[in-house]
Parts: sequence; C-alpha cells; structure tokens
Amino acid sequence: MQRLGRHGRQPPEGGPMENGVGQEPGPPEEPAAPRAPRARPRLVFHTQLAHGSPTGRIEGFTNVKELYAKIAEVFDISPTEILFCTLNTHKVDMQKLLGGQIGLEDFIFAHVRGETKEVEVTKTEDALGLTITDNGAGYAFIKRIKEGSIINRLQTVCVGDSIEAINDHTIVGCRHYEVARMLRELPRAQPFTLRLVQPKKAFDMIGQRTRSSKSPGEGKVASGKETLRLRTQGPAVLEEGPSPCEEEAAHRVDDLLESYMGIRDSELASTMVEVAKGSPSAAQLAHGLDSVLGEFAFPPEFVAEVWAAVCHPKGRQE
Repeated sequence: MQRLGRHGRQPPEGGPMENGVGQEPGPPEEPAAPRAPRARPRLVFHTQLAHGSPTGRIEGFTNVKELYAKIAEVFDISPTEILFCTLNTHKVDMQKLLGGQIGLEDFIFAHVRGETKEVEVTKTEDALGLTITDNGAGYAFIKRIKEGSIINRLQTVCVGDSIEAINDHTIVGCRHYEVARMLRELPRAQPFTLRLVQPKKAFDMIGQRTRSSKSPGEGKVASGKETLRLRTQGPAVLEEGPSPCEEEAAHRVDDLLESYMGIRDSELASTMVEVAKGSPSAAQLAHGLDSVLGEFAFPPEFVAEVWAAVCHPKGRQE
C-alpha cells in the first residue's frame, strides 16, 4: 500500500516535496575542495653591524642565541663577538635594546666587541650605582649608571660596557642577577678591578658617554603590531604586541627589579606580568614565580610589590 501525499495525491517518484510541489532531482553536489592550510609567514629581518657594514638578511631563529648565530654567519664573525643588539638605531641606546620581542618591521643592529679596559673601583657605599642586564647569550653589561654614584665618577665606565671579569674572575656565562649579586657582596673600602669590554664604535659615536633615561616604552616595540616573541624555553611565537596596560605593568615591574636587585630585564618583567595576571593573590604569585623563575629566589616583600604593581597599580604603595 502506497502512502498518499498531501490532499491525497501521490508524490512524484524520485523527487522530494517542497511546499507541496514535487522537485526534479538535480545533479549530485560535488564535495567541497579541502581548504589549503594557512602558510606560516616567512619572517625575514634586516641587520647591520652597529659600527658599519652592508645590510644582511636573517631568518629561521627561535631564540637569542640562534639570532646571534645567524647574524654572525651573515657577517662571517664569531657569535661570541656580539655583545648585544639594538632595534632601529646603531647607537648604544638602552631604550632600544633588543629584549624578548622583535617587531616584524624592526631593523636589528648588532654591537660587537671593541676595546678591553680595566678599572679599579673602591666601594665606599653599599650601592655602586650600576644597573645590569644581559644579552641572553652569556654576556652581562651595564644598562644604567646612576647620577652621582661611585661608578658615575669613573669616566672610563660607560653604558653598554660588557663586564667580562671581577678581580680576574671571569663572569662570562653568568646571568645578570648573578653579576649584580657578586657586586653587592663585595666588601666596602676594599678596591676591586672590573675588566670591561666596550662596544666597537662608529666614527660618529666616538667620544660619547651614553646614559639611558627612563622611558615607558623601554625595551619594547610599538603596541598594536605583530611581534616575534623570543622565549628562553620553547620556540619563538608570533603574537600581537603588548597592550598599553601590559607595557605599563611591565615597566613598573622592571623598575622594581632595578630597585630590589640592580637589574633591568624587559623580558623577565613581561613574564612576571603574565604570571601575576593569573594569580588571585600575592601568595599564588609567589608559587607561580617559584615554578617558572625559581632560580631568582625573589623575597616575599618584592613579590608583594610586583602583585600590587600589576593587579592594583593605583593602590600600591609608592
């Protein structure tokens, strides 16, 4: 027995019903072509030696050590010749220092080893007036000299000088916080010797004694643009630049690093901001920092200041 359609009529064979009207079967639909996977952009950066060179092109690096190796390969030098890199300027400008992020349109200038010098210092105060950072590949160098400090009175010591040895004890391979700790622990009233390596200078840089000034954008690229994030562990990640709020928080944390530890490190500050944003309390932040940055052994009062600076910037203690 056949089933009748609406109004008792039999539907036409082989066709579906639409609004009570039989439809002729159409040609079978062809399956949609699979979408091609999105090609990863080819990231190519331009580079020069800061004291002068032709322009080179580098790509295919995922961390700072690989970046230095690529630059060294282009200019036929050893990677250990590179002290640090600046972005978009050949000058020893610590506000333009390459940290953990590179904008896709940034031009990289590599500062290489110049003259070596030895300076005798007598520690008449607890603080020398130095702020230390490192290049992520084994060299610690001077990022700031405090006005009126012990080091400020020594005209031969400049921002950008790499610290190679303290009292003939080499510190190559040490992180910046280790070097800062060594300098803090030196006894007062006892002279010590610093062996420094200054960056090789171009003609228009000779005679300058550069000092950096604080800047909200220090060590950062412009926000709102894609950047290549270089991580200490794991591959580099292409991501949007930090928001203005994140930049301000990272700068506040960088200031705290300088006041507590005598170091500045924009990548470290950004990492701490990321951990703090996911921490509902200072105690949770301390636990998170121990798991990620345990080698620093941050004191509790410093952790509390960081949490307040990131999560409650208006209510933190000045």
